[in-house]
Amino acid sequence: MPSNKSVSDAPITQFVNCRILREHKLQREDLWVREGKILDPEKLFFDEQGYADTRVDCEGSIMAPGFIDTQINGGYGMDFSQPSDDVNAGISFVAKKILEHGVTSFCPTLVTSPPAVYHKVLPQIKAHSGGQHGAGVLGVHLEGPFISSEKKGAHPEKYLRTFQSGGMADLTETYGSLDNVTVVTLAPELAGSQSVVRELSARGVTVSLGHSVANLSQAEDAVQHGASFITHLFNAMLPFHHRDPGIVGLLTSDRIPPGRTVFYGMIADGIHTNPAALRIAHRAHPSGGRVLRSVLPSGSRRRVKGVSLLSARLVVSPGLVLVTDAITAMGLPPGRHTLGQQVIEIQGLHAYVAGTKTLCGSIATMDMCVRHFKQASGCSMEEALEAAALHPAQLLGISHTKGKLDYGADADLVLLDDALNVKSTFISGEKVWSRTP
Repeated sequence: MPSNKSVSDAPITQFVNCRILREHKLQREDLWVREGKILDPEKLFFDEQGYADTRVDCEGSIMAPGFIDTQINGGYGMDFSQPSDDVNAGISFVAKKILEHGVTSFCPTLVTSPPAVYHKVLPQIKAHSGGQHGAGVLGVHLEGPFISSEKKGAHPEKYLRTFQSGGMADLTETYGSLDNVTVVTLAPELAGSQSVVRELSARGVTVSLGHSVANLSQAEDAVQHGASFITHLFNAMLPFHHRDPGIVGLLTSDRIPPGRTVFYGMIADGIHTNPAALRIAHRAHPSGGRVLRSVLPSGSRRRVKGVSLLSARLVVSPGLVLVTDAITAMGLPPGRHTLGQQVIEIQGLHAYVAGTKTLCGSIATMDMCVRHFKQASGCSMEEALEAAALHPAQLLGISHTKGKLDYGADADLVLLDDALNVKSTFISGEKVWSRTP
């Protein structure tokens, strides 16, 4: 048998009998993995005379990139906003459990808290790759406290803050170091927010707009300064109005800079957003993108920052990002739990601030959101899967390694049946969870 050792001694795994999500469609082909990366089989065979050391029969399953949850507050009794001497123990426990939902990477999310909590919790959370120990941590999502008191939702008002000391000084005072922070949700109408948005974006932190009463102009200004995400669209913001659609209007704004996409999170749990609103959001960014303006001579074709420029048209990628916004009670029976400084109560599928009808996160899992999004929006299977993998990776600027199954990408995979139930989860090509032994 020919040798495959000309380039690397590492073993090669071949996944066979699967339908792979690649280039926005499901394709029947094999997938090859070595050292945690997806291999180009043509290069493998023609340059290395390679063969597989291990073959995995996927039994006709759908193979999609591992899901990425950019907003998850906790689960299974763990609350990421609760300080402890070993925060990572709770994060690791959730990271292990969410493998069964197809999640291979996530952003632990902290809700509005007093500075002492941030200063204790944030230094303990380090970004790391996933594996048998659980899904990988991509950095922290800080939701608040720089948000509107009018749209605070479940965030305790006494801990909300404004920008009083020149913007970034307020963030440092509140959070401490931003070294482990990937996303910050803030309200763009707060005085001094523009300089904060600009500075955070320059540091590579994704700025998300949410818990806000901003009008469309204020939201557009924030995007001009670098904001690129909307936190749980429709929830905790002004409702759409035909004379001023508010943050929702960013979905069809003509002030988005060329080559930019404003992504928007959706909690597709059947509770937070009516199916009709979910369909409106999805159809505002259909799978083919939308044309903004002519930028190239007719017939030209090239790529700029991941955006396809074809036949004198600028096509903006779809931006819907599925998030769970899951809280402590995910995976637990009804009862009372915590979300940061608040007591919450689970009634059926609803999570409320105790004694009120104020929604505070969800108890949905990512695979549940994928299935509900497909059913409620009428989108294709491919679109539903990309909303949980490709789009969050694009949002965070990591789509060269995560969120798709291109050659050279990380072999973070989820196998699903035709009803989009998770069968197995793989990280770096290694099985980390399976429905059956």
